[in-house]
Amino acid sequence: MTDVFETGNDSRMDRLISILKEMGSAVIAFSGGVDSTFLLKAAALSGMKALAVTGNSPTMPEHDLLDAKAAARAIGFPHMVIETSEMEKDDFRKNPPDRCFHCKSELFGRLREIAESEGYAYLLDGSNLDDADDWRPGRRAALEIGVRSPLMDAGLRKRDIRDLSRALGLCTWDKPSSPCLSSRFPYGESITVEALKRVEEAEKFLKSFGFRELRVRHHGDVARIELREEDIVRMLDPGLRTAVTERFRSLGYSFVSLDLEGFRSGKMNVAKIGAKAG
Repeated sequence: MTDVFETGNDSRMDRLISILKEMGSAVIAFSGGVDSTFLLKAAALSGMKALAVTGNSPTMPEHDLLDAKAAARAIGFPHMVIETSEMEKDDFRKNPPDRCFHCKSELFGRLREIAESEGYAYLLDGSNLDDADDWRPGRRAALEIGVRSPLMDAGLRKRDIRDLSRALGLCTWDKPSSPCLSSRFPYGESITVEALKRVEEAEKFLKSFGFRELRVRHHGDVARIELREEDIVRMLDPGLRTAVTERFRSLGYSFVSLDLEGFRSGKMNVAKIGAKAG
């Protein structure tokens, strides 16, 4: 508990630790992002018996899997990687507005089996209070399968989690959000392994130039690039523009566009159903 007191004995942290202690044991859905890494650290501080499990599939960027492994290793927590099969489900590949429900049902169903077979009392995820305000079909899957969200129970929002993560020395405190690659597809456009790989390689190429927060939205043979406002001007550099266009065309895109509105998480949801999330 020493690390908790080093954060200033924050009441929010104390509340979370108390919740986890009462649970005793749990399987934690672990993506390696800001929320799940903070939850894993809190679980370690609480002394509860827990297992971090990461679901891997073509929808998860390779660098996210590597980040998850590194984060679990840094915290010193037991970590398991399983292969999930959402790409085998028609209801997921057809990409309806509730796509995330079908993905999370697959993941949480697998994690529930692990929890029950290994004798863990609870199944946890890293949802926070901000997620309750967003379009999150995956939350419905979590509720149906009986997933607990301790960060929500402790009254924590994303800004709280980032602040506390920084105080705890977690390198994820300022990590940009990284939803699964299927979020780059407009609802109704089928998701394929080949197209997911194309998006992943396109985003990886942009990040090699130092762009940190971005999306490559996949519209068939059109790639629509979203960057932070301060990065848009840089993308207009002729040399960079040419390099990006040539690389994207080599990946199979016929047209490459730059979204003048800039990066906004959940833009695909807004365009389709007027929701705020994603």
